[in-house]
Amino acid sequence: MTAGTAPPQAPDVAHRDTPPALRRRQYLGYAVGDAANNLTFSMASAFLLIYYTDVAGIAAATAGTLFLVIRVWGGVTDLFAGRIADATSTRWGRFRPYVLFGSIPLLLLNVALFSIPSGLSQDTKVVYAYLSYALFSLAYSFVNIPYGSLSAAMTQVPEERAKLSTARMVASSLAILGIAVIVSPQIQNAANLQSALTLITVLFAVLGFVLYLFTFLTSHEMIRPDTRKVGLAQTLAMMRRNKPLVILCASTLLCLSGMFSLQTVGVYYARDVLNNANLYIVLTVVQNVGMIIAAVALPKMMGLLGKKGAYLLGGVVAAAGGVGVAVAPGSQPWIGIVAFGVLGMGLGLTNTLIFAFQADTVDYGEWRSGVRAEGSSYAVLSFTRKAGQGIGGAVAAYTIGLGGYISGGASQTDAAVTSIRVAAGALPAVLILGAVAAMVAYPLSEKAFRAMVAEMAQRRVGEAVAALDTADPVDTDPGDGPGARS
Repeated sequence: MTAGTAPPQAPDVAHRDTPPALRRRQYLGYAVGDAANNLTFSMASAFLLIYYTDVAGIAAATAGTLFLVIRVWGGVTDLFAGRIADATSTRWGRFRPYVLFGSIPLLLLNVALFSIPSGLSQDTKVVYAYLSYALFSLAYSFVNIPYGSLSAAMTQVPEERAKLSTARMVASSLAILGIAVIVSPQIQNAANLQSALTLITVLFAVLGFVLYLFTFLTSHEMIRPDTRKVGLAQTLAMMRRNKPLVILCASTLLCLSGMFSLQTVGVYYARDVLNNANLYIVLTVVQNVGMIIAAVALPKMMGLLGKKGAYLLGGVVAAAGGVGVAVAPGSQPWIGIVAFGVLGMGLGLTNTLIFAFQADTVDYGEWRSGVRAEGSSYAVLSFTRKAGQGIGGAVAAYTIGLGGYISGGASQTDAAVTSIRVAAGALPAVLILGAVAAMVAYPLSEKAFRAMVAEMAQRRVGEAVAALDTADPVDTDPGDGPGARS
């Protein structure tokens, strides 16, 4: 059957050779992999800017440019890692070896990221920051891209994919919460913040390796990969014709830009707007509890609204929370705290669903063009996520820089405090509403997706029958007798 230009409207065959249902251990194993990812990634996202400005003494605007350059570079390395992962074939699968063996350099580079030698000149510190962050981003690509691609290789059942996304979101939120609880008091109270951060990242390296090992041992690849050699031109053509992936990437770019504008200045918001850096723990708790609640409620919401409807609702809720963060008075911290919780609930829906949508776009790409490329598809999405992270982090840093933020200053001007409010609340609200507008055009409904998977199953049966028909016939004439064929 030839693929059309739009998903079919009704399934006409049942699934064949369906892999066994995922067990609880597999959901847990996949989830802790994202907890390990966040011991490095979220540590950098939440605390690297304040480390650069208040410990290393790098200007906010300089750090903003660094974030933009290196995070876009990280998107490029994601594309490279996706191509390499898709071409990999080992007895452990395509993706699992990277999760385990790539974790060692990643975890060590996370230590280096927060260990700029104090005796360096200012220019040399900036060079060190660029090099260490660039290498860290390269190593992260070769762990995170294979990890993210695993979900599409573990199952094709939409409900199981949604549960995998929920599990990783919950684990990610718990890891981010743990990081805030451990690191935030050091920002306020550590006698030597440099030594404290180095020690913390070393401990995270040990814990992270244990978590990655558990993911490697439990998250098996159950979907048989396409053994045909697929060239770069074919992969690019598949992605170019993959309308759901293109729309998802556009929405993700805007959503992540807003999310990381907030995350980049969250600790500044607690310290300079709410006047207590330790409140960052409370903000993180409330935001991540909101994300966990939303992620746990997602299956029911999907049943009521579908994935697309739940995503749009989440974006609107997150934007409302961003407005609350921007206007909350510093004299009433509870208002800002509640707004963080609302924003977290909205982001819990959107960020969880991004990964569920991504797995579906892999199947759409195969249905549309005959090319199945989990790694490359995830890498394209990850490129847009990294670009969004770079844009969000850079815009946040530029905003507080333009507002007159003083690196290492004991207090900040009213203009600087206002700029922190804008970066933490107003910018995320505007950007996330843009993400909602982009996602309105997403074409792949649940009904169309199930029909598409069923049609691909029918195609595979037809291809298997055709392969048998063209195989060399075996001479079974009993009159020839044993040994008659040479």
